[in-house]
Amino acid sequence: ELITPSVSDFQVDERRLRVDVEVDKKESAPRYCGISIVDVEVKDSPEWIQNRLKSIGLTPKNNIVDITNYVLHELGQPLHAFDAEKIEGNKVVVKTLESGTKFTTLDGIERELHSEDIMICDAALNPLCIAGVFGGINSGVTEKTTSIFLESAYFNPVSIRKSAKRHALNTDASFRFERGIDPNITKYALKRAALLIIEIAGGKITSDLIDEYPKKIEDAQVFLTFEKANKLIGEELPKETIKSILSALEIKVNNVTESGLGLTIPAYRNDVQREVDVIEEILRVYGYNNIENTNKLNASISNTSKFESYKIENIIANQLVGQGFYEILNNSLTSDKYTAFSELLEQANEVKILNPLSTDLSVMRQSLIFSGLESIAFNINRQQSDLKLFEFGKTYHNFEANKEEFNHLSIFVTGNKTEKRWNSQETAVDYFYLKGLVTAVFERLGIKKLKSSPLSNDVFSEGQQLSVGKHPLVEFGSLKTSTLKHFGISQSVFCADFNWDNLLKVINQQTIKFKDISKYPEVKRDFSLLINEDVSFESIFKLAKQTENNFLKDVNLFDVYTGDKLAKGKKSYAVSFTLQDKNKTLTDVQIDKIMSKIQKRFESELSAELR
Repeated sequence: ELITPSVSDFQVDERRLRVDVEVDKKESAPRYCGISIVDVEVKDSPEWIQNRLKSIGLTPKNNIVDITNYVLHELGQPLHAFDAEKIEGNKVVVKTLESGTKFTTLDGIERELHSEDIMICDAALNPLCIAGVFGGINSGVTEKTTSIFLESAYFNPVSIRKSAKRHALNTDASFRFERGIDPNITKYALKRAALLIIEIAGGKITSDLIDEYPKKIEDAQVFLTFEKANKLIGEELPKETIKSILSALEIKVNNVTESGLGLTIPAYRNDVQREVDVIEEILRVYGYNNIENTNKLNASISNTSKFESYKIENIIANQLVGQGFYEILNNSLTSDKYTAFSELLEQANEVKILNPLSTDLSVMRQSLIFSGLESIAFNINRQQSDLKLFEFGKTYHNFEANKEEFNHLSIFVTGNKTEKRWNSQETAVDYFYLKGLVTAVFERLGIKKLKSSPLSNDVFSEGQQLSVGKHPLVEFGSLKTSTLKHFGISQSVFCADFNWDNLLKVINQQTIKFKDISKYPEVKRDFSLLINEDVSFESIFKLAKQTENNFLKDVNLFDVYTGDKLAKGKKSYAVSFTLQDKNKTLTDVQIDKIMSKIQKRFESELSAELR
């Protein structure tokens, strides 16, 4: 049984100094108590108080402050003592002030108030204290203080938590107010502290105890049904056990019926307001480990598509891991300064965090590239410069119409492809190594007929975009040196950014066709073509396919030559053509006819010459 100290000796000694109280924000300060004490002597606390405070990690200040801290940890009720002489007009007003009002707290830091911060002010509306959080530097108790106004209140937990977070303050008082204290001990705690002050610091109580409590906070009424309790717990507990646990938790049982219990929850238990909260408390005390496990396991199997995102992610992740990659998972919160690195990202589209932990985590990311570069820089700074990384993640955008999330797959390669060994030399990753990785992803997913277009933006120094129809699927290339410098990276980094949402749409539209493998042999023929520098292999491939689509199975570029032996503006491509007829063996006459037809198309449309 908890036996609290008696406060029966509390009485007004003489009515000399009175500090009136006006509560303007009654919903934020439902109960506010105060009392005035004069002729106090501020000095060091007795040794017994100092030792008790030190034992819980608190540093003694003076007898007045130490008593408020002592009662706080004794009863759980935060208190605050003001120097009464610094309260202009002998009146305390609980209200909000205009946003941007300057206020210097006890730690000497000047802060800008928010329009929702509950403030304790004097009659001239000078701020004295951030209610329930931190006192002001000019209103606290000092060695020169002779009269005090002692405050004990119950503040709205949500309001206090917002103010504490807003100003990055975490005090013993705010810690308790945020979680909800007992509104029924506000007056008792004030009397307890006042009697201790009279005993230790001297002085006289010079005003009646003021208790602004216009609307009493009632105890919550909850009806607990045995059926619901048994269903959630998974076992039928004896009714007497339930009543015993509730009694021990100071939850009063008003009536008992066959179906359940009518309960009164103490006001200080603001975490227990519903039937399920009561059941949780019962189970917590009874012990989760005391609930028997059943021998029967019930499970349901959902019907899912083979194109579910997580399934496709696992397929590609396993492929990349097999190619020597490591998966990374970066924070979706990032710095707003990264928006300035690219014209493609707009500050207006940032999803901002209302109470960021730091400036480096103030917005949701709009791109996976910059968080990936943070990981690369982190590894390079720890002597890990050969990196193959990939990440599945989301980007977040605040558009005018609505907020949207997009899924992405990002791939990063830098350094060397493999470690240096006795039988192999180091080979640095390059653009075409990345292109091979990107192509392998599409081949694994069965995506073909990709349209390529050059990529030009302020993130990639050179790159390509691959798309199917109107769906852009990936942007890849080498990242600009200027971007890498911001992260302290001096080596080349190649990156591919897949639009995963578009990728899933395209996969759903793919149809798989099966055909027998031809029994007849393939035939290969080569052309050494002298062409203009602006002619791409893609145009050669498309023109060859248009010329002969029945028997031409593949076109491959296996050698490129440019040099002073060729005319200016010319280059040489060595191209191989694979021919096959699924019904019979091709004859030399047929092959020569096909190759002659392709040659003429190259000469007429590409101005090509055979070397």
